[in-house]
Amino acid sequence: MKTTAPARTAAPDLWHHYGRTRTDRTVPDSFSWVWAQDGGPGTEVLGDLTGLVLADLGAGAARHAAHLVTHHAPARVDAIDASPAQHAMSRDLFNDLPPRLRTLRADVVEHLDAHPGVYDVLYSVFGALDFTDPRRLFPAAARALRPGGLFAASTLGHYIGGVPAEPDVRHADIPARSPDGTPTSMPRWVLQEHVWTKLLDEAGFADISVDRLPPVTPGPRSADTLLLRAYRPR
Repeated sequence: MKTTAPARTAAPDLWHHYGRTRTDRTVPDSFSWVWAQDGGPGTEVLGDLTGLVLADLGAGAARHAAHLVTHHAPARVDAIDASPAQHAMSRDLFNDLPPRLRTLRADVVEHLDAHPGVYDVLYSVFGALDFTDPRRLFPAAARALRPGGLFAASTLGHYIGGVPAEPDVRHADIPARSPDGTPTSMPRWVLQEHVWTKLLDEAGFADISVDRLPPVTPGPRSADTLLLRAYRPR
């Protein structure tokens, strides 16, 4: 007797509610890596982007990607996000920017695995780096980069409120809401500098650096930012 495997139930979109009140279609005139998005280094971290192919990993509404295609001259920026709601928002806000901006609804690791050697630069601004197991993300990123390509990402230097980052590869379960409003949780990786460095090294990256950026304006919800940079060897 032939049996049929049960259909896989789609995971709820835990980003369904995030940013729903932000409807400003104006392309940001600046690019910031820090947690509060109020200063610090900008696109100079990525170098000259002229003619390059980039991907924003966990792009959300694609505001950083929109800035890059408007104010710089990349060949293309792929804004990748698995959330149906975030993908729909990015298309609604910036649908006049293609073809240099592509908004893609996809699992970041699966997309990178399917596109080896395609990208010159991969970046994440409190995006996929925070919410994807780095033991999956980093090897996929290394494969998707061209030789000499740059991986750059910003993430929390400690938990909001000041609790130290994890000394091992361990995630925390943070509060979230399903589309119908049911309370749930999602994993977030908040790791110490030496843990990120070790993981990047194990994935085959070289010239690894991690900079700690203090908040421009300290406050109860402020946080240090870790800025990671690493290159695929030539």
